[in-house]
Amino acid sequence: MNSRLPDATVHILSSTVAELHVGSDVAEVVAPDSLALRDRVVEEIRQLAASAGEPAHATLVEGSSRWPLVVHPDGTYDEALEEAAVDPAPAPVPAPAPVSALPVTAPTPVPAVPTLAPVAEDIARPTVQDLLDSRGGGGRPRATTGWQGAVRRATGGLISPAPGRVERSRLDREKRVQRRLDAPRTIVVLNPKGGAHKTTSTLLLAATFGTLRGGATLAWDNNETRGTLGWRAQHAPHHRTAVDLLEDLDEASNFRGSSLAALDHYVRTQVDARFDVLASDEDAAASSTIDAAAFDRLHALLRRYYRLMIVDTGNNMRASNWVAAVAAADQLVIVSTVREDTAASAAWLLDGLREKGFGRKIDEAVTVLTAPSSRPDRKLESRLSQHFEQVTSAVVNAPFDPSLVDGGPIDFDALSPETRDAWLTVAATVADRL
Repeated sequence: MNSRLPDATVHILSSTVAELHVGSDVAEVVAPDSLALRDRVVEEIRQLAASAGEPAHATLVEGSSRWPLVVHPDGTYDEALEEAAVDPAPAPVPAPAPVSALPVTAPTPVPAVPTLAPVAEDIARPTVQDLLDSRGGGGRPRATTGWQGAVRRATGGLISPAPGRVERSRLDREKRVQRRLDAPRTIVVLNPKGGAHKTTSTLLLAATFGTLRGGATLAWDNNETRGTLGWRAQHAPHHRTAVDLLEDLDEASNFRGSSLAALDHYVRTQVDARFDVLASDEDAAASSTIDAAAFDRLHALLRRYYRLMIVDTGNNMRASNWVAAVAAADQLVIVSTVREDTAASAAWLLDGLREKGFGRKIDEAVTVLTAPSSRPDRKLESRLSQHFEQVTSAVVNAPFDPSLVDGGPIDFDALSPETRDAWLTVAATVADRL
């Protein structure tokens, strides 16, 4: 028999900070405002529920107020409030005697019956939503960067200017990335040409979403044979891949009753960036491939545990698993370096997808153009941007970053501020369409 998941306690310290206590473990939850704090608290407890494969019970505490909360593995939640007290029912009134048995006498005045106050059917009680909404918007944001942040730190907060334009832009994009999703979402990264920046884009998107949303994000290499996503991720204590997961899925009766912890044997956790990686086959001697049916089975399983899946794809747009990924996508991301051949491959891809009936997904797609060197061809960049702005919903340009050149595992701490800012823009642009 599985041991019951320990109850969690969430201490709300302010409109933007809370502490999550589970047994002896304590984790800090931080968000830009009270609404985002609510979503992140619910997401943290949802991860506990997904790990245990059963609803997680929590108590929210603020001062002397306590609110019980139940979060289910699929992210739905409710307040487990006690039943409202009900007044006892009045004593039954005896039935009158038959008319024929009553003596025939003068009518006796009937005393007036006092009017009874109506019994309240339900007592309105505040909910966890009322608790978090009562704090308002969290007050005026504090500047942390620029001269405004320097003044606030120098004066110990006595003088606290509002954030500057650059910081306000960053806070706005972070809030868009953190917006609540009503269901799991799948983002598919595409370009049929090798060297188009697909794998790097997949990892940078996953890192941005994972860091700002607090986990439940997966980067998945959906190559039918071998891809490089697993090689470019941070090292893990195992080398299992999607093929291993698929084989065990057959043997383990669809993982019924399993918890998120069971996936730790197959995914590679990127601890600092707070996302997981599912690699494609890395066995050079293997002959198995992932087809459309295999993709659909894996996708159905992974949706149970991850709120966001960013899918890296291979170069064969005729492969059945490639087509299955596009069909399953909630959002397409078209990537290309600022080169004629790579961009032409992306444009050819879009034409082909329209002919296959994916025109609406193309209209809503986001294009990312990355600089191939520190001195990209600005004229070509402008021409490519103009083309893809007409065939997709948005174009975002990302700068060249020397830390990404060597092709090894990505060190997210080594990324330049310009690269981080650009991929925050990409993530916010994608999140707007989820």
